[in-house]
Amino acid sequence: MKLTPKQKKFADEYIKTGNAMQSAITAGYSEAYAKARSSEMSENVGIKSYIEERMAEIKSKRIMDIEEAVEILTSIARGELKETVVVGTPVGAETVEKEADLKTRISALKEIMKRYPGNDKLVEQQIRKLSAEADIAEANAREVTDNGTANEIRVIGFDRRAEEDERS
Repeated sequence: MKLTPKQKKFADEYIKTGNAMQSAITAGYSEAYAKARSSEMSENVGIKSYIEERMAEIKSKRIMDIEEAVEILTSIARGELKETVVVGTPVGAETVEKEADLKTRISALKEIMKRYPGNDKLVEQQIRKLSAEADIAEANAREVTDNGTANEIRVIGFDRRAEEDERS
């Protein structure tokens, strides 16, 4: 059933507002007609099916597909996607744009690799090694607050885990 331009406008407005009477008035119907017939209009088979089709279109556009997800993960892995963080300064707080840290970038790479079943064991080992290096780098960054002995123990522990992962 083909809808008139007024009926289409009514349906589009009804999708936006959910208010049948106001949608009818906005579509160009008189206020008296809108009061008397707006609920009937929303039950009209043609208008109802048009609204259902439009709602399905809107819903499908709001859901991310796999391609979009991989594109976002790729931009994170490349350091292109920035996040806003609040940093405390002696004067107060300020916002700074920063790229993802090494661990987050590695996680993004792992997620991308899961989507490609042809990845091999060498790639997995390289990712594990990079993860271990990221853990070591993070531990070294904390060295400012830790004493040297505790930090050495932690780094040695990470090296052993990386070696064990490479052997398996």
